[in-house]
Amino acid sequence: MPAIRRILVAVKELESRSQPALLKAAQLARALDAEVEIFHTLTTPVYADLYTYAAEGLESVEVELQKQALRRLETMAERLRVHNIKVSVSAEWDFPAYEAIIRQAMRSKADLIVVSRHQGRHFAPRILQLTDWELIRLSPIPVLLVKTPRAYHRPAVLVAVDPSRAFSKPLQLDKVILNLGQQISEGLRGNLHAIHAYPRLPVQSLQMEFTSPGLLARLEKQARRAANTRFEHALQSSSIARSRRHLVGGHPIDAILGVVGKTRSALVIMGAVSRSGFKNLLIGNSAERILDELACDVLVAKPPAFKSRVSRRSNGPRLVVSALAGQLGY
Repeated sequence: MPAIRRILVAVKELESRSQPALLKAAQLARALDAEVEIFHTLTTPVYADLYTYAAEGLESVEVELQKQALRRLETMAERLRVHNIKVSVSAEWDFPAYEAIIRQAMRSKADLIVVSRHQGRHFAPRILQLTDWELIRLSPIPVLLVKTPRAYHRPAVLVAVDPSRAFSKPLQLDKVILNLGQQISEGLRGNLHAIHAYPRLPVQSLQMEFTSPGLLARLEKQARRAANTRFEHALQSSSIARSRRHLVGGHPIDAILGVVGKTRSALVIMGAVSRSGFKNLLIGNSAERILDELACDVLVAKPPAFKSRVSRRSNGPRLVVSALAGQLGY
């Protein structure tokens, strides 16, 4: 994982007074000596009356709306520049929003994408808003999902590693997230923690009809010893203090949530493997439930070999043409 030198922060609401993603992108930029690009994608459908817009020129309408967005972004940029942060702005007509963000990040060669979590009710229990979920699932670039407005102040940063490969993560992924954790915790002068959740008992033992308490205790001890060996090996090149290494027997979801509460972590860094199909909502060593239930920010990274399926070609404005548009109130 290379050093974070360029951060793309996606602004969803241009008129919003609260921009936690922008605040935290600025903090990271100062801490890591990185540049910031403030990006907004114009996804609102353009309703074109064939008899009206044809005369006025639809292109001029699109250009004017884009200029308005850029002016607003420049106002945000000026607030960051007074803190000696190098900032650029960009606004593009494109859709859907998550693909537009990924395309711009790849064009800009960003090392990190920062976004605020979508607000509002989810379309199903424990399911993220579509834009957040698809951005995390499809981006080859690490994504920081900002969930709280509080600025970082010497934060506790928790990296969730899976040295057992129990959830089929590529070997290099733990190195990527450990590197990210090291960069961010050092830059923000925080404390870096690591967690490894492991099954307390082998699956085979749970299927045994007759298992004595003594045998179960021995199996648990063996499982912990093996997990500890893998955990220590994964962290052998890390400077994480032993008091900040959390080896927890149990399901990864419960383990991570528990350690976050114990350490009061402001940021959790996880590895993810994208899988196709709604049945495979697991990412990395956890489920989407973690992303939804964690009260702190979450940074999700992919393995180095991950290839995005997002086209590099922009879709442009989402144009809705109707001869009756004027009559329908558009």
